[in-house]
Amino acid sequence: MRTRAPGTARRNRRRADIRSGTVTPGSIPGAVVHVGERRLLTARLDVIRYDSSGYSERQDVSVESCAGRVAKGGITWMNVNGVHDVSLIERLGECFDLHPMTMEDIVNTTQRPKVEEFPDYIFMVLKMIAFNEESQSIGIEHVSVILGKNFVISFLEDDGDVFDLVRERIRSAGGRIRWMKADYLAYSLMDAVVDHYFLAVERMGDIIEEVDDRLLEDPRPGDIGEIHGLKRGILSLRKAVWPIREEVGQIVKSESPLLTPESRVFWRDLYDHCIQIIDLVETHRDILGGMHDTYLSILSHRMNEVMKVLTIISTIFIPLTFIAGVYGMNFKEMPELQWRGGYYSVWAVMILIATGLFLYFRRKNWL
Repeated sequence: MRTRAPGTARRNRRRADIRSGTVTPGSIPGAVVHVGERRLLTARLDVIRYDSSGYSERQDVSVESCAGRVAKGGITWMNVNGVHDVSLIERLGECFDLHPMTMEDIVNTTQRPKVEEFPDYIFMVLKMIAFNEESQSIGIEHVSVILGKNFVISFLEDDGDVFDLVRERIRSAGGRIRWMKADYLAYSLMDAVVDHYFLAVERMGDIIEEVDDRLLEDPRPGDIGEIHGLKRGILSLRKAVWPIREEVGQIVKSESPLLTPESRVFWRDLYDHCIQIIDLVETHRDILGGMHDTYLSILSHRMNEVMKVLTIISTIFIPLTFIAGVYGMNFKEMPELQWRGGYYSVWAVMILIATGLFLYFRRKNWL
């Protein structure tokens, strides 16, 4: 049976990932085509409407009823679980007059984080990150947020998200969320995502420290593979975090009327958090680069130690081999062959030479 090289398998997987993340060449701009992995069997639309006096919550509602609830006043939060349902996205787009390019980016899970301003809404794309303890890897989920005058629409790939704490704050009237405008809700959603960046980065940092300590004490052949796995995880974090800084910075500088003066200080604080995460990611990246060099240096040092010992042993036996070779020659006229104590004398000379070389090497700190 023919086996495939590991490098070939990795290249094939990378090509498959690239093919799965692209749209058919020549397709119409703004075509709503889902790109990515389908993570849910059935998409669901949940709605929370609230104001300073109370809140109401409904699950698995129709798109048409959402538009009616937004018109009633208060703040309406619509959360879509399952962006693979293109028909649901298109119906939402018709109800809220979303641009076709916006809907295209919502269903394209490979879209880079960004922010776009339209006359009636602000469209934001970001990546939700979680650390998987079982596989010791980074999980990334595509998230889109639309901020309107009295509503916010969030789009997720599946039903597991980091917005549960925001929901609890709305239910319990915790903090100022029930008294603020829709832009504060959008900030709260993005802040929840960014806070989980800290958790993922800190967990990656703990693993990096463990590998670094073990690398100095007892490096193993499998460590290089683990280092490369961590470098891939940090690279995924870096690709998700770096655009977030630009995105939040653009929101901070925006003059859109959808962003109230009361919430701008919170957006600036979120920008600072993004800077902190980027600093952590870059620090871990530098540490991993140093760990790779350290691992190679340790292997090289071990090899040098082994070669030094073997070289010293060979050097000690070179004169002994010479003596044994001389007396292994078959000549009659060798006076030492007739000596009564010749055999023992040769052994004594060989032992003295070996001992003298050993002591000399010890004195030079070569052993």
